[in-house]
Amino acid sequence: MIALIDCNSFYASCEQVFRPDLQNKPVVVLSNNDGCIIAANKQAKALTNIPMFQPIFKIKKILDANNVVCFSSNYTLYSDMSRRVMDTLKNFSHIVEEYSIDESFIDLSLYNEKDLETVAINIKETVYKNTGIPVGVGIAKTKSLAKMANKFAKKHIENDNVYVVNTEEKRKHLLQNSKVKDIWGVGKKHAVRIENTGCKTALDFANMEVAWVRKQMTVIGERLWRELNGLPCLEMITIPKPKKAIGTAKSFGYKLTDYRLIEEACSYYVAEVADLLRQQKSVATQIQVFLTTNYHSEYDKQYQQSITITLSSPTNSTIKLTQQALTGLKKIYKTGFRYKKVGVNLLHLVSEDQVQLNLFNVDHKITSKKITDTIDILNSKFGKNKVKLATVGNREKQWALIKEQRSPRFTTQWDELMTIGKK
Repeated sequence: MIALIDCNSFYASCEQVFRPDLQNKPVVVLSNNDGCIIAANKQAKALTNIPMFQPIFKIKKILDANNVVCFSSNYTLYSDMSRRVMDTLKNFSHIVEEYSIDESFIDLSLYNEKDLETVAINIKETVYKNTGIPVGVGIAKTKSLAKMANKFAKKHIENDNVYVVNTEEKRKHLLQNSKVKDIWGVGKKHAVRIENTGCKTALDFANMEVAWVRKQMTVIGERLWRELNGLPCLEMITIPKPKKAIGTAKSFGYKLTDYRLIEEACSYYVAEVADLLRQQKSVATQIQVFLTTNYHSEYDKQYQQSITITLSSPTNSTIKLTQQALTGLKKIYKTGFRYKKVGVNLLHLVSEDQVQLNLFNVDHKITSKKITDTIDILNSKFGKNKVKLATVGNREKQWALIKEQRSPRFTTQWDELMTIGKK
């Protein structure tokens, strides 16, 4: 049996953990630069006149009128809270697949099926006790059914965020009460194709002829069909596959014309992605840099350009990657524009143990690696970006994202720890 544990309104829940005064009050989390709403708790979602992904300035009066509390996104906090949730789940099984920042599959095959209802409740209560994050638990024989059971548990209050599919009757009940579009892995086009055959529910789809499914939805659709019929086809993935590309791009807090500020931002982003590259023990074969204005603006002149550079030798050195990135940035930068975003992508990644060296490269594993390792050790000990390249500069406030309503990083920064004292 497999369980899917999904954190409820994860970003908003993380904020509420450290603000108990906000329990049962509408809370939303904003996107980069406080642009629009990207997450909301159930109280905020209940206010149907608050649309998701709308520019915040267009709905600010509605938010104020409904006493909605807004937070700037705090990904450092969310990432650490996610780690705490995952660590708690590992107490229930030695096989845990971290599916996303707020979801995990765990293998419960060692438990007696008769005890799974109790196990599910125990998981939910333990995660909340250890982290303060509310979760939903769906349990079934396959990952697809577990995913749907989790969604079903959240939709129906009487289930108290827990639903265990341990009988054939429960499987049919789950599928009969789920629409075709609710099936995990079925996109809009396939949903329309399925519904055009007369299918109205997930159970109708599960009862279709497998030959039709294979022809219309390929082997991927057939696996899904078998999963819904209780036949496991999707394996648990406990060791994530290395990423084939790593990138980052964030809008500037303000539109920039000064090349030196754009250069500093680009250098900062290279350091970020290079660090992720080293964490997965990979090297990049190519680096791409792109620069763009705000295409939403009706007043600014528009320009966007990118450049991809093939490296003479694959590397994960921040120094070498920054050199190449800035060379590319100079080539695509043009004066006379107000830029909104710069981004960096590392492409065609390979394992650092499988590097095809250039004939003339003599320092790939000597000088550059020693410097990089030393910087990583110092930053790990004293904090992110305590040691950085000069090209990063110290004017981050002039180009960084706007985060006027960001909460403290309570769990990872000593100087932002919560303090409790008498008033």
